[in-house]
Parts: sequence; C-alpha cells; structure tokens
Amino acid sequence: MHSQDVPSAWFIRHAPLIKRFATVLDVACGHGRHARFFAQRGAHITAVDRDAAALQYVAAIPNVATECRDLEGDAWPYAAMSFDAILVCNYLWRPTFDDLLATLKPGGVLLYETFMDGNEQHGKPSRSDFLLRSNELLARTRQVFRVVAFEEGSEINGNGEIFAVKQKIAAVKL
Repeated sequence: MHSQDVPSAWFIRHAPLIKRFATVLDVACGHGRHARFFAQRGAHITAVDRDAAALQYVAAIPNVATECRDLEGDAWPYAAMSFDAILVCNYLWRPTFDDLLATLKPGGVLLYETFMDGNEQHGKPSRSDFLLRSNELLARTRQVFRVVAFEEGSEINGNGEIFAVKQKIAAVKL
C-alpha cells in the first residue's frame, strides 16, 4: 500500500463522528484515500478533484461518485446544507471557504487538515495564499460550529525531524 493510499491519522481518529450512510463531500480528493476509507465505512461519497486521472483511482469504488471540477476557477457548485460531512486534506482555497462551510447540514461534521504558516521552511506549499494562519480554522468556525478537536504545529517524521507544519480541526455544525 502506498503512503498516498493511507488515510490521514486525523481523519481516522475522528471517523466515528461521521455516521454510517452519511453523505460526504471529499474536496480536492486526489487519489481518493479518504473517499475510499469512508466509503468502506458505509458513507456515500462525492469525491471531487480537478485531476481526472487521479479520480480514476476511486471511480469504480462502491458508494463513491466522482466529479471532475475546478473548484478554484468556477463558482462553488454545491448547495447549502447538502452534505452530512466534508473532508478537506492538504487543500486551501479561501475564496470559497464560507461556501464550503455552508454546504454542511446542521449537525454535519467538518474534518479539515492542511498546511499553515511555517510550512514554507519545510517544502510546499510555501505561498501564503495556500497556508493557514495560526488559529485560522478556529476563527472561521467558531460562530456556527462546536469544535471537537483542534491542533496546529509541526509534524514530525520517524527520525524526529519536522517535515510539515499543519492545522487540523474536527467540528460539528450547530
């Protein structure tokens, strides 16, 4: 199994928040490691990415519908309150962030993990447009979400070296 096939430890840890048969939007899903994981748990996944070739890795998986979309170049394509859960890993596009949050139904679960300020010292992404600021996920969710868990800081590999700086949140929409 490739490392790109292994779900995020953060998503695995908070998977019980997402009920069986939930409708889940996996944003910028890449090869679909999270879509695959949650589909195996009984969720119905909409896996969206702009890379059609990457979507082929999950296109045949039961409970996964793939959509090839440019979420940065086009208008936000999903209606308010249309999903029970949203997954975002290693992706940030601030212009549609509020639309993304509105897509969750009340009681819906947001699992979000991506890079933040400081990551530029360890690799890509390095542009501030694609790096969260300290506590940004908390600030963007505090009005309409109950935060279940939040972390930010350095990611350490097996040799004790920093390889990334990330921010993570698990939250339930009020």
